[in-house]
Amino acid sequence: MDQYKDLIIYFFGFVLILFASQNFAKYFKNVKLPLITGFLVTGIICGPHLLNLIQEEAIPKLDFINDISLAFIAFAAGGELFLKDIRRRVKSIVWNTFGQFVITFIIGSAAVFFLAEYVPFMKEMSVAGKIAVAILFGTIFVARSPSSAIAVISEMRAKGPFTQTVMGVTVVKDVLVIILFAICFSMAVTIVSGATLNPGIILILLLELSIAFGFGYLLGKTISAILSFTVREGFKLVLIMITGYGAFLLSDGIVHLSHSNLPFELHVEPLLVCIVASFSVTNYSKYRQEFQRILEDTGPFIYVAFFTLIGASLAIDILAKVWLIALILFAVRIVAMIVGSYAGNMLAGDPRVYRRIGWMPYVTQAGVGLGLAAKISGEFDDWGSEFATLIIAVIVLNQIIGPPLFKYSLVQVREAHKRAKTPKFDGQRDAIIFGLEDQSLALARQLQKHNWAVKIASLKKKEDVTIPADIPIVFIEFLNLRTLKSLEASKVEAIVLMLSDDENYKLAELVYENFGTKELVVRLNDRTKFNRFHDLGALIMEPTTAMVGLMDHLVRAPMATSMLLGMDEEHDTEDIEVSDRRYHGVAL
Repeated sequence: MDQYKDLIIYFFGFVLILFASQNFAKYFKNVKLPLITGFLVTGIICGPHLLNLIQEEAIPKLDFINDISLAFIAFAAGGELFLKDIRRRVKSIVWNTFGQFVITFIIGSAAVFFLAEYVPFMKEMSVAGKIAVAILFGTIFVARSPSSAIAVISEMRAKGPFTQTVMGVTVVKDVLVIILFAICFSMAVTIVSGATLNPGIILILLLELSIAFGFGYLLGKTISAILSFTVREGFKLVLIMITGYGAFLLSDGIVHLSHSNLPFELHVEPLLVCIVASFSVTNYSKYRQEFQRILEDTGPFIYVAFFTLIGASLAIDILAKVWLIALILFAVRIVAMIVGSYAGNMLAGDPRVYRRIGWMPYVTQAGVGLGLAAKISGEFDDWGSEFATLIIAVIVLNQIIGPPLFKYSLVQVREAHKRAKTPKFDGQRDAIIFGLEDQSLALARQLQKHNWAVKIASLKKKEDVTIPADIPIVFIEFLNLRTLKSLEASKVEAIVLMLSDDENYKLAELVYENFGTKELVVRLNDRTKFNRFHDLGALIMEPTTAMVGLMDHLVRAPMATSMLLGMDEEHDTEDIEVSDRRYHGVAL
């Protein structure tokens, strides 16, 4: 009972820290650093080595948060492999994977072997022992962080061939590195123990992979069945969370059962199971769009929880002890990745700029690398903990340096879709309302009373509507950038979207990326889609909630609410902007 009580206390304490992490990370965004860097730093500050708000004994108890987060991250990674989208990038993905995987592994392993004299625990090892450690280092050098990649892509709203290639290579590498680790780990165990390599290891590995792919397929079918339910998306989200966490519970169960009943242990990688499941739903079901929407809406909460907890679990005192050799190994990995990336992009025939910056998206490491390091630490008693200490220090450097480099590379290839600069006020307040109906007409007339120049854009046919004499109506055929430019959207102070949620979102993205309109107002029909519009900085009005809120304020503060709604003709509200810098931060 006390165990569950502690868990509840730790969990709700961690939730409070997540609010601080979310707000603190915004300061990093202001200085051009990714949000995940802010989450990591918050976790480090609140962790056991500094403020101790997240105590050391709390971290293993909160491990289920990591499992759920990693499941969703694997779902998101597998969902990026939509075959129809990446078909044109297959050649680039294949060659870049070759460069990043094979060349980085070979150069990294060779460099560690020749640097063995500078690594304290490797100095006295035999040549065979140094080879074993070197190939384990090389394997973790290859490991990438899909979670970090997806977090940066989401923050930068990145789209394009470079982004598709990065996600394709990242996901494929994530699958291959698990296979490579299984092989190298078995070889290292055999070499260190002095035994000969057993061909049966390969058969066990093939069995593990077969089980992972089989369970992944079944999990994909389960998720498709969940998505077919005619219930709210929030309920589907909970069920998908349970299935994702179930993959980790299943993996642990297989280890225990095989250990008790078989002469060997079976390790079925849950990340691989989740990636296969997501790939199946994305490519072989009719629920791809809904699945992607659920993942996108849930992503921001997952990232803040995952990276804050990762930051808290990192032992910063490790970096102080091994910082010099960690910097050397960090540099070795960067050099190996540069060579591998250049070779891969050259073989793929990618643009020259890709060869120069193509290594930057692959620097970051997190969950997979940390997990592999922990497994090595638990297996090799003599030097495993020192190995993990050193590799974690390298991972910390990669995790801090990697996200800004990825962000920079997206900007260089012009695939970052951030908010456009807000246009300057030209002296006339203009607004465009999308959607012709009674509410949009009433809104237009209300704005006109306050000296706004308003026009309504409608997708309806001209002959199907009654055109009012007092409101300009513009009939449009498409919701695209050309239409917005023809409506002179770059000159308006406000755009109001009163169409379907999908149509509103399409327009909201175009306005956000191309015009940076000061006020983007959206009438929301489905509450579960709130976060999609909120991330675009939109002012969101959900009719049912707004009606209850207004009635509540009419009861509690009738005078102020009447003024706000324009019901009192003798009083009104007005925004006044004070531009004198001397009054910045002063209460008026």
